[in-house]
Amino acid sequence: MYLNSGYLNNSHLDFKDKSRPLIVGSCGTYHLFTRPKLPTYRPRGRVDFQILYVASGIAHFHFDHEENETIVTAGNMVIYRPKEFQKYEYYGVDQTEVYWVHFTGNNVKNILRSYGITDDLRVFYTGTSLEYERIFKRMIAELQRCPANYEEMLTLLLRHLFILIHRRISKPRVLKDEYLDNEMDLAAQYFNDHYHLDIQIEDYAASRGMSVSWFIRNFKAYTNTTPLQYILSIRIANAQVLLENTTYSVAEIGRIVGYENPLYFSRIFRKQKGISPLGYRKRVGNYPLSQYHSPEDSALPRFSYSE
Repeated sequence: MYLNSGYLNNSHLDFKDKSRPLIVGSCGTYHLFTRPKLPTYRPRGRVDFQILYVASGIAHFHFDHEENETIVTAGNMVIYRPKEFQKYEYYGVDQTEVYWVHFTGNNVKNILRSYGITDDLRVFYTGTSLEYERIFKRMIAELQRCPANYEEMLTLLLRHLFILIHRRISKPRVLKDEYLDNEMDLAAQYFNDHYHLDIQIEDYAASRGMSVSWFIRNFKAYTNTTPLQYILSIRIANAQVLLENTTYSVAEIGRIVGYENPLYFSRIFRKQKGISPLGYRKRVGNYPLSQYHSPEDSALPRFSYSE
């Protein structure tokens, strides 16, 4: 079994806090592999709110009474409110993976309602998404590391989760859309993780059992841009960060973001931003320029485009 969790002030006790509108108390994840069963039983519930996200497998919930059983499948979330009876189990045979977050505050009910999570909602379909997992993992990390302003960051991350939930539950559920959204989300995440490599769109589409034209058409519908333009935008955005915050030469930055040829990198950057990499660095005030020059930099030509 894999588990990872973080607790506010390192306290495992549930609590009610009315000092702020929304406060994250704890967050974690369970993934059963070998343990036969992981049960939870709280006949009097908790004093805070809880949302559970079933990322894979299934979970067995008993709402209101022990004899009631509801099987909740992957792609669904469950919400518990203060003092509600809680009984649920995960089984290793189901390979269940669940994320959870506990929260409190003086305006939680109204905040939940504003995001479409009405008082009568208990189980709601959100689909599976890597974005949900990223948010939960960020909250766990914030609680474990406690960096500056981490409590405020936790609130922002939880509101981010609420926004995604609202978008999903207000959208009609269509099986085809679920498959497409999941595939396009996986593609976007792959491009984000590997943008610096020589990604061949044809090879990626084939690896997912899709035709190139079908993949490009649906990726564009999902992101409002083509796969190549999506990768390009990530490269240029990261190049801007490096130009603003590092002393790497333009040639080095080009290689970091995926361009071995510094002349080609300069050409692409100018086409996208209307200014050369060195010009951009000078404009944002990253001085002195002399320390950034390399033989490749001095050879960079000027280009004009009619596109």
